[in-house]
Amino acid sequence: MGVTVDVRQVYKYPFEQVVASFLRKYPNPMDKNVISVITVEEKRDVSTGIIYRKRIAVCQNVVPEILRKVSILKVPSIQLEEESWLNPQERNMDIRSHCLTWTQYASMKEESVFRESVENPNWTEFIQRGRISITGAGFLNCILETFASTFLRQGAQRGIRIMEMLLKEQCGAPLAE
Repeated sequence: MGVTVDVRQVYKYPFEQVVASFLRKYPNPMDKNVISVITVEEKRDVSTGIIYRKRIAVCQNVVPEILRKVSILKVPSIQLEEESWLNPQERNMDIRSHCLTWTQYASMKEESVFRESVENPNWTEFIQRGRISITGAGFLNCILETFASTFLRQGAQRGIRIMEMLLKEQCGAPLAE
């Protein structure tokens, strides 16, 4: 089956400031679920100028305690891998993330893009699609997907709030039209 969550946000800040804030977003006291984020690879393609990054995030296991009675869900933390391609000339950054934990039972993937807004070149559009599907958990599949859907939606909104706060702290008030 699976659950998909779509998010769209326009930040009234220039692309470069939004990307810089995104790369510094975690760990953050506003989201204690993200324990650490480590860049494991970074390289620049000299011919295109595109910067590739691979980062690993370690997050607390947020599965409700009642569901952790199932042995496969009883882990202290989960790992996510994020790959990004930043094109400074085109002013866009594509991001692909997926879960490295529970891969035999669940698939969690996010595809995101930051790009210059068509409304205003000094603003940045953010589009994200997250998808989770659970298999191999029998009758728990639907329960876990419902929980995952709620968690994805809340996490996306929390991430937007954190970005807005960081941008305001680091860059001042949003740009007017």
